[in-house]
Amino acid sequence: MNNYETTLYDAGEVFSGQKSNTPIKGFKAPSHNTPAVDDSFIFGDLAKDLVVFFLQDDPDPLYIFGDTGTGKSSLVRQVAARLNYPVWETTGSERLEVSDLIGHLTLKGGEMSFMDGPLMAAMKAGGVFILNEIDAANPAVLILLNTLFDKQPLLIPETNELISPASTFRFVATANTAGSGDDTGRFTGTNQLNQAFMDRFTILKAEYPAPADEKALLAARFPALPEPIRDGMVDIANKVRGVFSGGRQIGFGKQGVDVVISTRTLLRWCELSLCYQGLASSGISPVLYALDRAVGFRAGHEGHAMLLELCQRVFGTLTNSNSQPDKEQTGS
Repeated sequence: MNNYETTLYDAGEVFSGQKSNTPIKGFKAPSHNTPAVDDSFIFGDLAKDLVVFFLQDDPDPLYIFGDTGTGKSSLVRQVAARLNYPVWETTGSERLEVSDLIGHLTLKGGEMSFMDGPLMAAMKAGGVFILNEIDAANPAVLILLNTLFDKQPLLIPETNELISPASTFRFVATANTAGSGDDTGRFTGTNQLNQAFMDRFTILKAEYPAPADEKALLAARFPALPEPIRDGMVDIANKVRGVFSGGRQIGFGKQGVDVVISTRTLLRWCELSLCYQGLASSGISPVLYALDRAVGFRAGHEGHAMLLELCQRVFGTLTNSNSQPDKEQTGS
């Protein structure tokens, strides 16, 4: 059984390596539910808001929205990891039921007992609960959360218990929309959330990392991939994002790209490019081949053609066999 014993850290030392004399509560040791620390993770501007969220004694729930792959959940996990916070999470959908959050009765040793759901487990331990894609969840189920957000104990009907969260409990919701529904057609299945429900949240908007930060991330994760290739991938991703979000059209006339290259997709593209490096000996560009499998095949016909054209513009001859991953570094 986990012993969730809290302690105080210096916020500056934890997140910047410099003493700040600002105490922040965390846990003495990591537990089974504490995320692993990712040393290559890049904390963007939104990190300061997350730190303030953990500094508060009894904060309102947090709602983080933004485009796919902007690192909404990852940011929460990585801040929590550095404070040894245990994290539970689940994903919203129309099939999400109250029991998926609170728990349910189960037969154990010939007797009925109550098994905590992830929300209840986080409340009792004083950990973080992340409800991903909250705007895709059944709004009727979300009404249950109003009681919790109003600082009232939750009733477990099966046991008739009233459970109040531990003082370190944190509730975080992530979504692609700001709760007002999707009028772009990009996030099918999302719902418009009740304004009284949304009024209970502190709201943050997640953006993609700055190009320099993404280039640093790829350099740390994939040093075997030549720098011109890594940097070109980041440039392509940012050009595609501009088109996808209705920005400048990068010479494609009135046509747009129907997919986006997120940071998550960039990492997949790099990894696959290394995996397919052997194709270079057959005259096939591993970078272009990997692009299709990372994102290209999700695009429509015109969008796919635009991605390939953009690669040719950015890479030129860099994607041929003369600029492939360093075989010594990859162990091939």
